[in-house]
Amino acid sequence: MFKKKPFFIVFEGVEGCGKSYQSRKLSQNLKKKGVNSILTREPGGTKSAEIIRKVLLNDYFFKNPKEQFDKYTDTLLYLAARNEHVKNKIRPALDKNKVVICDRFTDSTIAYQVYGKKVKQDFINKIHKYILHNIKPNITFILKVSAKSSQKRLKKRKIKNRYDKFPQSFYSKAQQSFLKLAKNKKNYYVLDSSENNNILENKIFTIVKKSLNIKK
Repeated sequence: MFKKKPFFIVFEGVEGCGKSYQSRKLSQNLKKKGVNSILTREPGGTKSAEIIRKVLLNDYFFKNPKEQFDKYTDTLLYLAARNEHVKNKIRPALDKNKVVICDRFTDSTIAYQVYGKKVKQDFINKIHKYILHNIKPNITFILKVSAKSSQKRLKKRKIKNRYDKFPQSFYSKAQQSFLKLAKNKKNYYVLDSSENNNILENKIFTIVKKSLNIKK
């Protein structure tokens, strides 16, 4: 029998790695076991944060660079969305002993803004100190995907956003950043998501069941 306790699970990886799909499948599998979980995403997750998400994802499509956000403005918007998300959804859910499953969190900020755009990490760390209040994932799944599989999945998407349009070199660099963040960390699991089958889904669920002490 599952004993209720707060638990925070995050899925990270580049576009086309299947993290949104796997986070949904995990949520469904937990509900079948009677586990009270919520599924959310970043940027977004709350009404106010989703408004910021829309602004962020649309910004990339302004062709004139002068109309696009400065990298620090861009980063501050991501962090503003996270503040709304943590304050109004993640923390309240954890306080109620729920399992929270999140599609992207702080590692995406480090991979894309710090490693990608060269935003100072100290700048982000100082803001995180005030908005996170020590909230950290219990488990982070880094989904590693081949370039071929990633591109194939992105081509099938009907609705595109800014990150679906970047060159392959960007995704390769971002993936290396995620792998670097996961290195030598016990609560990180790097899993290959290149194949479209249920092996990965079962592997993820097995890890989570063990962590939550869910029998069978």
